[in-house]
Amino acid sequence: MKRPVAIAFVLVSLHLVVLFAGFAAPYDPVEQARTLPFAPPSRLHVVDVNGQFHLRPFVYALVPDPNNFDGYVEDTTRRFPVHMMVSGASYTLLPGIESGRHLLGVEAPARLSLLRTDGFACDVLSRVLHGGRVSIGAGLVATLCALLVGVAFGTLAGFFGGRIDAVLMRAADLFMAIPWLYLLFAVRATLPLQLDTRATFLLLVAVLGVAGWARPARLVRGIVLSARERTYVTAARGFGARPAYLLRRHVLPQTFGVVLTQAGVLVPQYILAEVTLSFLGLGVGEPTPSWGAMLGTLQQYSVLTSYWWMFTPAVALVAVAASYHALTSSVHEPLRLAAN
Repeated sequence: MKRPVAIAFVLVSLHLVVLFAGFAAPYDPVEQARTLPFAPPSRLHVVDVNGQFHLRPFVYALVPDPNNFDGYVEDTTRRFPVHMMVSGASYTLLPGIESGRHLLGVEAPARLSLLRTDGFACDVLSRVLHGGRVSIGAGLVATLCALLVGVAFGTLAGFFGGRIDAVLMRAADLFMAIPWLYLLFAVRATLPLQLDTRATFLLLVAVLGVAGWARPARLVRGIVLSARERTYVTAARGFGARPAYLLRRHVLPQTFGVVLTQAGVLVPQYILAEVTLSFLGLGVGEPTPSWGAMLGTLQQYSVLTSYWWMFTPAVALVAVAASYHALTSSVHEPLRLAAN
């Protein structure tokens, strides 16, 4: 079990960093340093130009290179030490809690851009962290909606059977036959192009959740069909146990493994769905950062070929999706071997 624990620790760490993006990010994701578009990352120094060693890392301010139109050089006339727990742009730490503290920072006019800046001179690291709140948040909430609906319908169909089972499973077949990505396109195309960020986010979550309930429902139904025929369930029913008690005490606990496995599968799928829609301009748009909207800038050939750091959201997306896949595989394999 060491491997699943290690992977779970990595996943939890990634989600905590994204959850507290305002604290971990050095700048507001929409804050622009107009003179530094596509600037290189801030170089951390411990030895200054005079050869003197400093315990506290520092940076030099970047200024345009007079000999290079789109280049930058360090202004070594002044050092800017890197401090922890610095004051900066205010952000929402948690719902109802505002803060202005950031993990790392430097004094102006220097900037601590560890992953360079984009075409609007916004800090890429800050935008990736804040964009993760949108992309990962959409995946998590949509997965929760899909699983709640899927477990509810699958339980009803498997436990009560009959006409309820027939209606719900035919509806599940219909939803599984519909290409949900094209369904998202169709729903988004019927709405106004200009929607505020919250409305767009809720729309994505609602459509993803509604479109994805069918597969969990069918899996849960199969487990419930098997569980309701177990000897101890039949005995409890014979002693007068009500359906609500049987479901809560004997049937639903057996579905937890499938539900967790489906969560590990659906979350990266829904994150990718949000990224795809935002990449195509149908999801959360600027200035609110999301991984898909950030990757949308790569549709410009000049950005695609010249500024490799704009692929950073894709790296974050692959890391999160691979972690979920590895966790699901590492948990499922021992269960499969035990079943055999």
